[in-house]
Amino acid sequence: MYSPELVRPVRFIAPPFTDRGQVSRHLLHALATPVALADDELESFQAALASALASTTDIVRDDDLQLTLFVLYGLAYGSVVDCDERWEWNTALIAGRASIESHFEEHLRAVVPQPELPASTAEAVAAALFELTSHETGPSLARFLAKKATVEQLREFLVQRSIYTLKEADPHSWAIPRLTGRPKAALVEIQADEYGGGRPERMHAAIFARTMRGLGLDSRYAAYVDNVPAVTLASMNMMSMFGLNRRLRGAIVGHLAAFEMTSSIPNRHYGNGFRRLDFGPDVTLYFDEHVEADAVHEQIAGRDLAGALAEDQPTLLADIMFGASACLTVDGWASETILEAWTSHRSSLRVPLQGFSETGMR
Repeated sequence: MYSPELVRPVRFIAPPFTDRGQVSRHLLHALATPVALADDELESFQAALASALASTTDIVRDDDLQLTLFVLYGLAYGSVVDCDERWEWNTALIAGRASIESHFEEHLRAVVPQPELPASTAEAVAAALFELTSHETGPSLARFLAKKATVEQLREFLVQRSIYTLKEADPHSWAIPRLTGRPKAALVEIQADEYGGGRPERMHAAIFARTMRGLGLDSRYAAYVDNVPAVTLASMNMMSMFGLNRRLRGAIVGHLAAFEMTSSIPNRHYGNGFRRLDFGPDVTLYFDEHVEADAVHEQIAGRDLAGALAEDQPTLLADIMFGASACLTVDGWASETILEAWTSHRSSLRVPLQGFSETGMR
């Protein structure tokens, strides 16, 4: 039975973060309890989760559910909550994760535009993906950063991006054992660059961490979970969901293809924005690195990865295009949230950084 005196404080790799509702509260309490003694807390977690899933109207922007899913995925990644590692495969938590994923995927399939399907050939799929990613709608966050962003806004941008970028490549790497042949070789080629080609200091996540430190930010993973809105967590959670579910391997491949195809030009703008405010190569290296690397990666991802997968397994074509469209849609929502806040002279964060001032948003 559950005994309060046996509960220990939740330990975090990064600074502790707070729950965002009943579901995440019961989850964090369970993780602070020895696995064998957490039955009562798990029952409360399951009851709260069922209620939350029944009542949510927009799971993408549901703080409680997105934080819960982020923590559950964190049990597989590590570097979030420092708890007994046996929690990763606890059946109650796996069932809870599957329930959230079911609602999350259903919502995404309902709201993400499904592109017209090309022929199942490498060239046709690559051409369709390049066409899909070539259209820019609405104001550009990248151009705003290049021309107008203040130092405070640049710091917020790094905080928002840290949720994925300090784990860069990891969500997509789940797909490696789920692929074979040409697509697998192509994915490994891309990921080898992301992980620094065997040089840990050249790993893209490590370079981004140096960028964060250059602006006085904490570069530990999940240090700013409290600060970011649900849609930022949703972007990372979507990648994890696609990567960790074998049946969604087409979606994670499509996601990576769109991600790479829309990276090079924005990163040039980002680097220019930091240079405009006199930050040097120690800060801009991450963005400059991606201008060149992703111009190569987009070709590999479009033809050798996504295109080859469609040729080898035509039944995955629809999911490849869905994953690409989902990448553009959800990341677009996240960018719009940031830009809307800044153009209204507000912080884009749930919890502004220490020292935030509205005048610094102008």
